[in-house]
Amino acid sequence: MKKYTILLMFATALLMGSCGLYSKYERPEVETTGLVRDWVSATDTLAVNDTTSFGNLPWRQVFTDPLLQALIQQGLDHNVNMLNAALNVKMVEEQLKVAKLAFVPQFTFTPQAAISSWDFGKATQTYSLPINASWTVDLFGNLLNQKRSAQMALLATKDYQVMVKTQVVCGIANLYYTLLMLDQQLEIINDMAALTKDTWDMMKLQMELGRYRSTSVQSSEAAYYKVLAQAEDMKRQIREAENALSILIGQPAQQITRGNLQDQSLPEEFSTGVGLQLLANRADIHYAEMNLAQCFYDINTARSRFYPSISISGNGAYTNNHGIIVNPGKILASAVASLVQPIFMNGQLTAGLRVAEAKYQQAYNNWQNSILQAGSEVSNALVAYNSNKTKGELDAHQVEVLKLNVEHTKMLVSQSSSTYLEVIQAQNSLLNAQISLVTDDFNKMQAVVSLYQALGGGGK
Repeated sequence: MKKYTILLMFATALLMGSCGLYSKYERPEVETTGLVRDWVSATDTLAVNDTTSFGNLPWRQVFTDPLLQALIQQGLDHNVNMLNAALNVKMVEEQLKVAKLAFVPQFTFTPQAAISSWDFGKATQTYSLPINASWTVDLFGNLLNQKRSAQMALLATKDYQVMVKTQVVCGIANLYYTLLMLDQQLEIINDMAALTKDTWDMMKLQMELGRYRSTSVQSSEAAYYKVLAQAEDMKRQIREAENALSILIGQPAQQITRGNLQDQSLPEEFSTGVGLQLLANRADIHYAEMNLAQCFYDINTARSRFYPSISISGNGAYTNNHGIIVNPGKILASAVASLVQPIFMNGQLTAGLRVAEAKYQQAYNNWQNSILQAGSEVSNALVAYNSNKTKGELDAHQVEVLKLNVEHTKMLVSQSSSTYLEVIQAQNSLLNAQISLVTDDFNKMQAVVSLYQALGGGGK
């Protein structure tokens, strides 16, 4: 009786000590104060109530150009990273099935047959048709925590799939807008080429009238060729952008059908929210947290290995061999239960637990850093949008002034009140200002795309 009492106390102590092995993951505390900076104030943080977050909008409501929508859909259907992400989900789903089936007994069927002869006498035949079964009793949560870890791995893999989708959607949008910007800049350069050609022709006429020397004509001619060289460089950039976009949509390099920069319409008012609520759609943050949860269950698994493992095995066989060869066959059955308690494992169990705890700390650090990184990306996108919006308004005024400057300078040249150098300088300043204005519009669009991506948009 005393022996059973000691065993009962030992079992009770084990069960009480193993209670923590069944605990579920809970999100640790995280500091989100000052996560996103206000783009105006150098010290204040963004404090906008989250109503309809920009990041919650489906990508078709953000990118309304039908040509761009068709390219995005093509990319989602054929992009190699999207295809591989979907395969990753399937693989992890199969691994989760294996973890769930670990609770079910294993069965094996190993038929055997033999022919024997005693002293070269008549041969006798024996056979055995055994079925073996084994079942691990998950008394201390080893299998349970492995299953939970696999569940977190599946969630993380699905998060990665959403991350890839967001990257593909926003990557295609950025390249599409890049092409629209380059198209408009090329158009400006071509117009400027025509303008500089007119200046060159005017200089040649003035030289024939004796008003200018050949050096003036040479300078205007050089300015014309410089603009043509810029056009060729722009054509190269357009071709490279088309090739890059073709790869994103999973197609061979080809010409991309597209609209105009002026016709694009993107949201201009953003409700972004604060703290973790602002980043609720960020698949990479959830991915990092699911890795953290997976490491949490890996620690529980490592701890469970310090406790006994209990397994039950049995076998049954239909055989004609039970000492002497007779027929018909007979049934042979047996069952065994075993308990294995680790005592000394050369430090393997302790080392395994310490490694699991270190990996958990790494996952926690990565999760915290992903939150800070996301807040920084939102801040950068907001300041980029508002900065380029203001800069675009200033550059638009500059373009209008420089257009008048070019007209007035040409008029003064025709009246011999100005020099050819002032005309070339005025045209060059106008060209740079026009290209800068187009770049401002593009940068503002790119900032919208970056903000949408930073808020976790594009996954819907």
